[in-house]
Formats: sequence, structure tokens, C-alpha cells
Amino acid sequence: MKRALLSAVAAFGLATSASADTLVDNVQGVSIDRDGKVTRFTGIWIDDDGRVKALLERKDKRPQRTDFAVDGKGAYVIPGLVDSHLHVMGIGFGALTLDLSGTRTLAEAQAAIRDYAARNPDRRWIIGRGWNQETWGLGRFPTAAELDAVVADRPVLMERVDGHAHWANTQALAAAGITAATADPAGGRIERVGGSRAPSGVLVDNAMKLLDSAVPAPRPDDYDLALAKAQEILLANGVTAAADMGTTIEGWQSMRRAGDSGWLRMRIMAYAAGPDAMELIGGPGPSPWLYDDKLRLNGVKLYMDGALGSRGAWLKAPYADDPRNTGLPIVTGTQLRNVMSRAALDKFQVAVHAIGDRGNAEVLDVIEELGETYKGDRRWRIEHAQIVDPVDIARFGKTGTIASMQPVHQTSDRLMAEARLGPNRLSGAYAWRSIAAGGALLAFGTDAPVESSEPFAGLAAAISRTGPDGQPFGGWMPGETVSREAALAGYTVAGAYAGFGESRFGEIKPGLRADFLVIDRDPLLVSPEDMRKTQVLQTWVGGERVYMSGTQVDRPAGGR
Repeated sequence: MKRALLSAVAAFGLATSASADTLVDNVQGVSIDRDGKVTRFTGIWIDDDGRVKALLERKDKRPQRTDFAVDGKGAYVIPGLVDSHLHVMGIGFGALTLDLSGTRTLAEAQAAIRDYAARNPDRRWIIGRGWNQETWGLGRFPTAAELDAVVADRPVLMERVDGHAHWANTQALAAAGITAATADPAGGRIERVGGSRAPSGVLVDNAMKLLDSAVPAPRPDDYDLALAKAQEILLANGVTAAADMGTTIEGWQSMRRAGDSGWLRMRIMAYAAGPDAMELIGGPGPSPWLYDDKLRLNGVKLYMDGALGSRGAWLKAPYADDPRNTGLPIVTGTQLRNVMSRAALDKFQVAVHAIGDRGNAEVLDVIEELGETYKGDRRWRIEHAQIVDPVDIARFGKTGTIASMQPVHQTSDRLMAEARLGPNRLSGAYAWRSIAAGGALLAFGTDAPVESSEPFAGLAAAISRTGPDGQPFGGWMPGETVSREAALAGYTVAGAYAGFGESRFGEIKPGLRADFLVIDRDPLLVSPEDMRKTQVLQTWVGGERVYMSGTQVDRPAGGR
């Protein structure tokens, strides 16, 4: 009966049984450890618990009896990819609401908003994300009036692509009570109409919170739908584990419902959205690993500064294209020290968003100070670490700080970074090789939905410093590329280590969960152009096939 069921499941491309003894054979397998050592194999023997029992070379004798066997037909196998920085609910909600990330002009965005509102006449608010005035070539922020021109009968709220600014129409500003008399909050800025105090329609960083109370909150089933959608997207892209940066209690409860009902298929390392959520979710400390290592609250996500695109990244010197502005520290140094100390006291891992060189320096200062008090394996993390003063680069390695970086940001931000910083301040920009050379661990991710969740684009960027168009020729500051082995490690074993998961996943080796991908090419050999074209044929998590190209894998009962 068991064999018949497994055969039927295999025939329809559905998930294989996680409690089956399985042989995946006739593959070209590769795994890599944190020291860069590459292991190659042609077969994976998986035990009943979904762990790797043995790796087999071509000369090795195969097990005589297994419950389930898969012929890989010579395809390539690599570890399941670990995205060290993304936003699970943001991916799901982004896929279910209006997405402006593909628009190339303001007029295109306006047309998309107008059409979306016309198709959804019953929605009290029009919500979306993905706008980017830099891509539009606008040279300024968009305005409320430009939203009013397409939708004036109800509130409209659009989040910038980096998540660090809101674009609101007049109705949305009025619903939140934002007027000329509203003061800029600490760590935030209300953009104003030139020559007046009237809000122009864009709110940066902490000013975004002024709208929170006015926007209708998603319901629990909305969160479940977003989680299911995000999981579907990520597994299809080969992401088997991810660090969710900014988990709310509502998001955590949805993840728990998925785990309880049996439809949580990927692994989520959660970082609470600030100290209040950390305490609410974790209580006295990080949670245990739940649902066969599918879910854990690791720690807390904090913010030091804003983003480069909205000129909120905190710089040591003024912006080259805005000489009166050095960016926005979202918290003071004292506040950051207090919150990080509070988290470290209860052994929560701390991950701090820092993009500007002054922001990164400040976080490193705090880590150096707290490192004298909080000993042991802390694995402090800086998220993004985009612009670092060269004098601070070695401090990552000296303090044991993990640099959680997103290679695709470099290719997306290149021209903007040149404009924001000028040619003389780029030597510490997206400095992957330099940071690694100083002894720091690089953990790579995508920051989806800010960027696409497709990790092979990030691998290509990491080894070439070129964009999808192959530009600039030879790579942008090519001395900061990393090797293919280092890039793959950054998306696998290093990501697992960065989230305290290295004893559970991140490599294909005996004793670890059998998380792996079947793909159509060898990432250690192909060109950057071909790397971007990589096709995920199958995704396996814990010895269970959860995605197969060209086949709809049914969600478990309870999934939405």
C-alpha cells in the first residue's frame, strides 16, 4: 500500500512522503562547506526522518531496498538555497496587491493605479508597492496631486520599492490627519510642497507610521493567503529556508497556523519586528525549532537608518546630490545600545539594518561595546552593509559581525549610488570581497519583495558585478566580486550559520535535513548570463519533494 501510494504521488509530481526511505540517484551533485570545500556526489540516500543518510559516488554500491527511488537523469543537484534577508509577508501581500515595480515612468504607474482601482471598486483603500522615482527618471518624489489625478474618491497608499517611503493621495493624508501642522517624527521626514509646510504626499522612514492607524489591518485569513503565496513563489525559486526580517505577531501566528495544519513546507528563521514584537512572540528568549526545523524565532530586527533611494541612509558626509542632507538615523546611539542590550540579555540574536557609512560605523561601535559584556556565540548581524567607510571594513571581521548582504542591490543601485555618493566615496560600496577578506562571514539574500526573490540573479551579480544586461562591461568595481564557491556558500551554508541553523540544514551531508534543488546547470561552471537562466526543476525540503517544474504541487489540507 505504501509503495503504491508513493508511486501515485511520484506519477503526479506531488510531494513525496517525508517518512519514506528514499534514493535520489543519477545526479551531478555538489555541496559546499563554510571553508569553501566542494563535495561532489551522484546519489543521495535519505532516511525515514528526511535526513541525508549517505552521499554516494558513482562507484559506491546502491542500497538494495528503498521505499522510493528517483532517477535524476543526470541533472545537477545543489543544496536548497537560504535567503538571509527577505520579507515573507511582503512577498505574499505584494503578489496579491498592486505591484508597480515594473513601471518605467510616472505615467505608467498612474495608469496602473487607475486600472487597478477601476477593477476593484469595492476596496476602501487602494494599496500597493514598488514605485521608484529613480527608475522613472523623475528627479524628485511623486506627489499626492499626481495620485489624486487618477484616484480621488478613496485613499491610495503606495509603498516605495525599498519599503522606506510611502506615497499617499490627499484622501489618505486626510484619513491619517496629516496636515501642514504635523511635525516630522524622530527618524522620519514628511516631504513638503516647495515654499510651504503642506505635505506633498511622500513620507519617509518613521513618518510612514503616521499612516498606520488609518490603514485597514489585514485579517488572519489575509495573512494565511499571503504566507501560502509567498511560500509558493519561494519554493519555485529554489529557496528552501529564509530569514524573515521583521516578523510581526500576526505574521508569526500565521506561520504557526501553517505549521499546526501541516502546510508549512519551507524553513523560516524569524526576526521580530522590533523589541515589542520580540517580547510578544518569544517571551523570555528565542523559540525552539518547531515543526521538524521549519520555524524558529531567532531574534530581533532593528533599524539604524533609512535607505539610499529615499536619501534616508545615514552618511558621514552630505549626499553628493543633496548637499544639505546626510540622511536619517532612525534611532539614537543610546536607544540602539539599550535595545540591543535588552535583546542580548535574553540571548536573542540581533540583526540591525544599516545602509549608510555613518549608520554602519555606529552599529559597529555598539557591537564592539556590547561584545565586552555579552560573551559567547552572539552572531551579531548587520543587514545590507551597503556603504561602509573603508576604515570600518576590517571591524566586521574583528567583531565577528555577519555581513548580511544582497548582491542584486548593487546592480539595481549602481547609477543611483554614483549620484548619491559621487565618484570619490564608492570604494566601500557593496564591498563583498573586502568585507570577507577581513574575516567576516557573508550571508547573501534578495531583500524580496524589494528585489525579485529569484536567487540565481543574486549569484550572477555576486560573481560578476554586472546587471541582467551585462553592464557595465567587466563589472562595476570588479575587485569586489566573489568566487562562485563563495557566492554559493553565501546562499547556502553561510545563510544557515547566520541563522543558527548549520546543524540542521545548509549543506547536503549526512545527518542534515535533505534540503536540495534539482537544477539544469552547474553553478560552479556557468557564465553569469547562464547563471541567471538557471531553471529549478525540483525543490526538496526534508526529503520531501515540494515543487516540480511544470506541475502544480497541491497544498496540504488547511492551506489557502
